[in-house]
Amino acid sequence: MSFKSLKIGKYTIKYPIFQGGMGLGISWDRLAGHVSKEGGLGVISSVGTGYYKNCKYSEKNINSRPLHSENFYCSKALKAIIENTRKIANGNPVAVNILHASNDYERIVKDACAAGIDIIITGAGLPTNMPEFTKNYPDVALVPIVSSAKALKIICKRWTKRYNRLPDAIVVEGPLSGGHQGFTYEQCEQDEYKLENLIKPIKEEIKNWGDFPLIAAGGIWDKKDIESMMELGADGVQMGTRFIGTHECDADKNFKEIILSSTKETIQLFKSPVGYPARGVKTNLIELVNKKVGPSIKCISNCVAPCKRGIEAKEVGYCIADSLSDAYLGKKETGLFFTGANGYKLNEIISVKKLINKLINGENN
Repeated sequence: MSFKSLKIGKYTIKYPIFQGGMGLGISWDRLAGHVSKEGGLGVISSVGTGYYKNCKYSEKNINSRPLHSENFYCSKALKAIIENTRKIANGNPVAVNILHASNDYERIVKDACAAGIDIIITGAGLPTNMPEFTKNYPDVALVPIVSSAKALKIICKRWTKRYNRLPDAIVVEGPLSGGHQGFTYEQCEQDEYKLENLIKPIKEEIKNWGDFPLIAAGGIWDKKDIESMMELGADGVQMGTRFIGTHECDADKNFKEIILSSTKETIQLFKSPVGYPARGVKTNLIELVNKKVGPSIKCISNCVAPCKRGIEAKEVGYCIADSLSDAYLGKKETGLFFTGANGYKLNEIISVKKLINKLINGENN
């Protein structure tokens, strides 16, 4: 199967491959820029931008962590990341992923638009108010992440009534993805919620509203997987974990080593202060949390609304902001290392150019 270009709003993506937005700091300017340069859609993560360039753009506390949400989601840093990404992308479209659960969601969306982003992707909640914050930037394409036909119906109904707008595309994320899931623990194990069983009913719901691309995500690894998703009706795919295994990935080398050394058994679901099950590698942090001797929790950054300023973090046993930032910084003992269910398949670090070639032409290329 040969892959056609993909139209998202006014933008054309040469290959129908989105690189998943991975935070904290796993997909910033280097990774996203090179993915877009090579013909995919590079996706910047807006999570924890205050850590960019050793926090030089943000106010920080005595432990060198960004202070409060306005610094954790740092406007100046996001602007610098977007500008650098665009330079690398060589004129090709670039996107940003913004969690709806983020504190300061409205401001982050407006910051991204003002910095010149082309496409905004939003999950971790239903972004029913997303078009409100982008109304002054009509060329910005809007792409919500959904996990059911019901969720899509709610978004389309609300957007149509309030804003006379529909999504420019949607990402349908199944329960094999890395990081936070849009499902309960039980649903993650049930056949009806597998990605391949979500596509058809959501595709049918799209028909009720017109026609826009469906991007399948969660557990997709190679060209064969991409072809399988497209045979089921997807117009493109989103892949996160596979891109961790690239030289250009913004993650620390220790982060990459953790994923490279993972096994099927060590990649697990565990509780998160965000309120959703999360998938990552069982490392020392998880062991400490299970023994109830995890790192101290002070809620310096106030990153996500569901955590209730550290209340949920203390209940779960770790701070999501501190743990993800430690992973980005390569701290193996206290880092939280997110990966998709197939992360154990990662066995080499290659260039983004070579990876895109493998995904388009097959593993032997």
